[in-house]
Amino acid sequence: MRFVAFLFLISLFFSCDQPVKAAKPEEFKIDVEQGTSLLGTPLVSKQIQLKDSIRVHNYLDALETYEANDSVPENLIWLGRRMAYLGNYKAAIKIFTEGITNFPEEARFFRHRGHRYITLRQLDKAIADLEKAVELIKGTEDVIEPDGIPNRMNRPVSSLHTNIYYHLGLAYYLQNDLNNAQLYFEKCLEASKNNDMIVASKHWLYMIYQRTEQKDMATSLLENVRKNMNIIENESYHQLLLFYKGELTENELAGNGSSGSSEAVQYGIANWNFYNGNTEKAQSLFENLVATGNWAGFGYIAAEADLSRM
Repeated sequence: MRFVAFLFLISLFFSCDQPVKAAKPEEFKIDVEQGTSLLGTPLVSKQIQLKDSIRVHNYLDALETYEANDSVPENLIWLGRRMAYLGNYKAAIKIFTEGITNFPEEARFFRHRGHRYITLRQLDKAIADLEKAVELIKGTEDVIEPDGIPNRMNRPVSSLHTNIYYHLGLAYYLQNDLNNAQLYFEKCLEASKNNDMIVASKHWLYMIYQRTEQKDMATSLLENVRKNMNIIENESYHQLLLFYKGELTENELAGNGSSGSSEAVQYGIANWNFYNGNTEKAQSLFENLVATGNWAGFGYIAAEADLSRM
């Protein structure tokens, strides 16, 4: 079973448009182009190291679980998520599309496919999927979404509703549709039940309020942001809010610097310079982020979007 699953993984990694076929293990180690950035450059996945790879192991487990029972939506969702963690977002989208075909009223498939359309810069498709997910969750009780990559506390902090609103707000933000971006990040903040999602929502809202000249709204958003908030995984957003509030300096932000920088922190600093009128420095910081960062990161994609309009 493992060998068959392994061959399936290899073939799916190479092409989400062709029938499944076997490939030699060494062929699996080449880079795979996923799409085109907002600046017109190729998006290429990193090499996957087969030996002792927890990501490959997790994918194969998800594949075996799905093959054992393909009538359970969760099994197909995890198959798609695990494929995305391997860096093959095109194949993950194909899996989620199969889920939509089989379970058309299941919001989670639209939520996850919309997320990966954002990763591949297909923003119109992302918005269509996430708007559909919004329709499907109307009148439903929110549920916690399990993490594919657990945080340090192994405690999920996001939910189905917050993830849908968050990603939809982000997709509109990337298109510079700030009115709709504000609408959905405000919905995300309203639905947030813990500090991690609160600071994540507030971070994007603060930037939107600044860009749309809602200075009083931006200031009031920071009133309840404190240094001693219990944050499990969104430390970057928390620290950026403290920076905006004037309680941390730029040099005190963890992840700020040329080595090991977080895309979120780099984008937050660059954007702060942008809406404070220092566009030359902002552009330089956006360019540095795109030159050095992880292209799947939201801050990286946002920097691309801004550069494409500069």
